[in-house]
Amino acid sequence: MLGQWEEEVDEEVMIRCYDERRDRIQMERVEKSCEIGHDDQTLLSTDSLGDPICRIRNSPLFTMLVAEVGNKLVGSIQGSVKPVEYHGKSVRVGYVLGLRVVSRYRRRGIGSILVRKLEEWFVSHNADYAYMATEKDNEASLGLFVGKLSYVVFRNPTILVNPVNPGRSSKLPSDIGIRMLKVKEAESLYRRHVVATTEFFPDDIDRILRNKLSVGTWAAYYKDDNIGSWAMLSVWDSSKVFKLTIKKAPLSYLLLTKVSNLFGKLLSLLGITSLPDLFTPFGFYFLYGVYAEGPLSGKLVRALCEHVHNMSASDDDGARKVVVVEVDGGSNGDDDALSRCIPHWKMLSCEDDMWCIKPLQCEEKMNGFSEFSNMCLRSKPRSSLFVDPRDV
Repeated sequence: MLGQWEEEVDEEVMIRCYDERRDRIQMERVEKSCEIGHDDQTLLSTDSLGDPICRIRNSPLFTMLVAEVGNKLVGSIQGSVKPVEYHGKSVRVGYVLGLRVVSRYRRRGIGSILVRKLEEWFVSHNADYAYMATEKDNEASLGLFVGKLSYVVFRNPTILVNPVNPGRSSKLPSDIGIRMLKVKEAESLYRRHVVATTEFFPDDIDRILRNKLSVGTWAAYYKDDNIGSWAMLSVWDSSKVFKLTIKKAPLSYLLLTKVSNLFGKLLSLLGITSLPDLFTPFGFYFLYGVYAEGPLSGKLVRALCEHVHNMSASDDDGARKVVVVEVDGGSNGDDDALSRCIPHWKMLSCEDDMWCIKPLQCEEKMNGFSEFSNMCLRSKPRSSLFVDPRDV
């Protein structure tokens, strides 16, 4: 598996920062040549709406590096740095995403060079760790990051996807109240209740909640509850940043989509959720900061998810065709219970997400990588993983 990364580049490669005026058109071509899929049967295309760095632009500190051979862009990588709570300490982490190398130039070491240059940029901005996300069946990615660059797998989140039925609202339970929180209220609740229960909680949660893409935060509660059960979540609108399109999918999915389009109105009358047309560009609402306390709080989480579904279904533009949430897929209890309460379609969801991490500046203090690896394996994870919407 590692052999595919060991061939050296036989042409001079220059790594430099992305220049929007000079590189935008070539960068769009690189993106199109590197469309991604969850497996051999599925191909997912991303439209950055004319902004190749749209996925990191909302981060507090970010960069994009490009690999150039001659006057031709042959690869790229993006990264951002932010302060988070990790293992009970405030640290700075660098997030690696968007590693692209055009097919003709793969297996020549360009991917390794891009990652190492980005890690140098992380260190120059005082990042303690670098982390990235991939899928467990992506052998090339795991061979590079885990096999060659010494990253360690530390979490296996699950991505839950629920389709939106345009014009059809779900009926919420009459015994549950839902209230939109002010930004200061939401920030206070997150800092008082969520920080101690989660890993990677962003220290700048206030900036996230005030971001123009953050639609708001809602809390759910029982109207006649004397015990104090409650739940909350925040909503991020990805449709204003990029669009997705499924370009290749299993035949069964294609047929189900066609049937849903043909009999959509009838299915709605029967109370059946039809499958949206994901073969045309679509956006989504991303749910983050999902948290619940008290008995029967799972029902409150479900009500909040259905509330967001109703928000999407009532939008006139119909841009958000699915609602997405990512929860930790480990066996540590709480998130596993939450995932059973979150409405989703299994055929659209993904249980194969994999987060990997590597120490940067703190590596010398830990007497080598093996000690860090053992620490990750031994340490008991907190009950949930906070997924920053800026990383989506």
